[in-house]
Amino acid sequence: MEKVILVAGATGNLGERIVNALIKKNAKVRILVRPETNSEKLKKFNKSDIEIYKLESWSETEIAKACAGVSCVVSALSGLRNVIIDAQKILLDAAIAAKVPRFIPSDYSLDFTKFLNGENRNLDLRREFHEYLDKTPISATTVFNGAFAELLLDEMPLILFKQKRILYWGNADHRLAFTTIDNTAEFTANVAIDHATPRYLRIAGDLITARQIKDVVSQITATKYSLFRPGGLGLLGILIKIARTISPGKNELYPAWQGMQYMRNMMDKRAELNLIDNDRYPEIKWTTVHDLLTKHNKSFDRL
Repeated sequence: MEKVILVAGATGNLGERIVNALIKKNAKVRILVRPETNSEKLKKFNKSDIEIYKLESWSETEIAKACAGVSCVVSALSGLRNVIIDAQKILLDAAIAAKVPRFIPSDYSLDFTKFLNGENRNLDLRREFHEYLDKTPISATTVFNGAFAELLLDEMPLILFKQKRILYWGNADHRLAFTTIDNTAEFTANVAIDHATPRYLRIAGDLITARQIKDVVSQITATKYSLFRPGGLGLLGILIKIARTISPGKNELYPAWQGMQYMRNMMDKRAELNLIDNDRYPEIKWTTVHDLLTKHNKSFDRL
């Protein structure tokens, strides 16, 4: 019997790549589209293996209709409480009402089960959703991927290209987990069509230290980079509190202090992965930090 995978958030960066990865695996894909979705965004989904389900409203009743005959619901929704908690609960309840057997929540992050509430706002929201999810009868699988490796190219201030430095807090030999968006999408697609998966799966395209990143960037650019340690994680925590006071950004998905929180979590020893599930799907070719930086080397002078 042909498996039908429903993807919510398909018009987003990760969601679109999950859809494409599913198509490559010959899965039948159904995507949810809100009434206000721009028609231009939908043109890229005009393929025979993709069914576009246009919702009249984001309601359990309406989404449950879209879930008819679906074997797995994949959430790639992105946002704050109104999305990660409120909208995703409706999606989950609809999947359960339609008797969908499996659900993949929109986590795609470092392993937040190792951290406490209050350490990272965006991860707190995912943890809160899990409290609801784990009380339901549906079989769920979370994909933990560390951080998206592409963030190293601009948004994550770890590689300071202009200053020729690698910034880190705490221990320069602590291993950081990075996975490209494409690798995360392909792994998630495999999980979606898998007949049974555990509650948590952990992946990393690369496990690399700040010291190793320094060596990699120096080798690729033929320029000597050095390590830069402003202080320990305690100091970073103080700076985060100051940043939140100066610029609260309550309605922003990624205010500056949120990125600082994520960096602090990544550099915490609790985030280190000792066991990863990369080998679960042997066909995946994992992209390392070296691979990524080599590909984008020519653009470094503009960063």
